[in-house]
Amino acid sequence: MLLFLSSHQDFDSLLEKNIPTKDLSAARKAVSGLKAKGQGQGLGETPQTPASLPGSGTARASTLQRKLPKQTIAPRHPHQHRHHHPQPNSKYSSKPQGPIMEDKAEYIRQLTALLESKDFRERIKGLDQLVADCQHNPSMVIRSLFPVFDAFRDRLLESNRKVNLYALEALQGMVRLLKDNLSGVLNHLVPAIVDNHLNSKNRAVYSAATGALCELVLNLDNSLLLEPFCFKARVLSGQAKVDLIEKVAELVTELYPRRPQLVEQKALPLLWGLLGPSSGSVHRATTSLCRALHHQMGPGLRQSAGSQPPSVGRDLNQLLRTMS
Repeated sequence: MLLFLSSHQDFDSLLEKNIPTKDLSAARKAVSGLKAKGQGQGLGETPQTPASLPGSGTARASTLQRKLPKQTIAPRHPHQHRHHHPQPNSKYSSKPQGPIMEDKAEYIRQLTALLESKDFRERIKGLDQLVADCQHNPSMVIRSLFPVFDAFRDRLLESNRKVNLYALEALQGMVRLLKDNLSGVLNHLVPAIVDNHLNSKNRAVYSAATGALCELVLNLDNSLLLEPFCFKARVLSGQAKVDLIEKVAELVTELYPRRPQLVEQKALPLLWGLLGPSSGSVHRATTSLCRALHHQMGPGLRQSAGSQPPSVGRDLNQLLRTMS
């Protein structure tokens, strides 16, 4: 049934809509396995289960048979500012690693085998391969987005800090290459970056995580980032909370001229919840957010606070007085 349903053009989006988040990764892996090893079998026959498939051991990057795409990645959102970006970190291979693969199911099988290997060195090879594919075969990566980035997200979440760091640094290059094509996996990527790494005591990991967020802001339509950033700024604590509030303040300045209703819908509830007593760094970040909103909304900010409990209006007026 899964193999039959997966031929529908909207299968990935329907799967994400109807399957609980905790089961998505397993469902996509099951489909990928069926597609990879169900080739040549009629839909009426029973394909082999992934667990019984032969040749399911670790695949090496050099065995991936890929084909260079004829089209280029779509340009960034027209409202975004243009920025010059350096090339991806030189430690990631910028050359195709072996011949180019045409078959999507086999590509997914081989790449996820690398990314999910028990050997951390093979997982790092998988990250190198994915970065190279984003540069030389982006159409295949985009077609395989959900299963590939399910496996990539697991590298952000695993306990091996060396792999975490490598994945965060690789992500920066992938964001520059794929841009808005990553919009479908943002709700999985953002939590994997901020939940585990923005409060990291490892300075290299923290720096790589903040770098990944900066690349998202620079290369994607910021309207896609506002909601996940606001949500995480509300629920997280520590340095992660401070960093995300400041990122929201940046997004307010960029987005409000073209999406005022979206900004008011997402950023104002965050500000209301932050008003009142807070620690030094959180207070400074809250002041930045309030200043950005007040600059864009003017008297409308106080008017919006009028529909909130009286304490919100009092705290807002006090903060605005300290800013003047």
